[in-house]
Amino acid sequence: MDEKRYRIPVGLHRVEQDIQRSRFITTAAHTPTVEEAKAFISRVRDEFPDANHNCWAYVVGPPGSTAQVGMSDDGEPHGTAGRPMLTALLHGGVGDVAMVVTRYFGGTLLGKGGLVRAYTGCVQQALESLPTTERVRKVRLAVELEYASIDGMRRLLPEYEAQVVSEEYAATVGYRLELPVTRVDAFRAALTDLTLGQVLIEVLESEG
Repeated sequence: MDEKRYRIPVGLHRVEQDIQRSRFITTAAHTPTVEEAKAFISRVRDEFPDANHNCWAYVVGPPGSTAQVGMSDDGEPHGTAGRPMLTALLHGGVGDVAMVVTRYFGGTLLGKGGLVRAYTGCVQQALESLPTTERVRKVRLAVELEYASIDGMRRLLPEYEAQVVSEEYAATVGYRLELPVTRVDAFRAALTDLTLGQVLIEVLESEG
């Protein structure tokens, strides 16, 4: 797994199902930080204050990463909600994600095994229909080169997923470019070859 590129949720996503007369509402969101995960959980709790349980789990970072995770049974028997939800999330192939499963009790006890299956199933159901996009960690470069190399450099940009942020014309041409961090070394080598070494390349900043 390339930790710099992975699937993340797009926007807010919600699914519902009834299991033995209990109503389960699963809400998912893109949460790239622990703070955003906790804020999202609070918003869902505020939306369903009359629910019997608002159980939750989140994974901040690449899919399967356990460095920044959290979970809560929110009053369900210990280990029957938060842990199964987190396990399903960790195996879901999506990163930077939080889910809250809201339960309205319908009068039928599910038992511990039934609860584990229910909460696991809720997360899996949400993941199956979850809209996702690719998270790409990008870096910004300052590039300075001769006028004669402009066309050649511009032809290189699409191949390395590089975009021009700004340009400045003086005795030489200065560019600010943004491209995936995984492409920087190859782009640097290609640009050096193109200009026969007559280029200045500086890494300015990276995100993520």
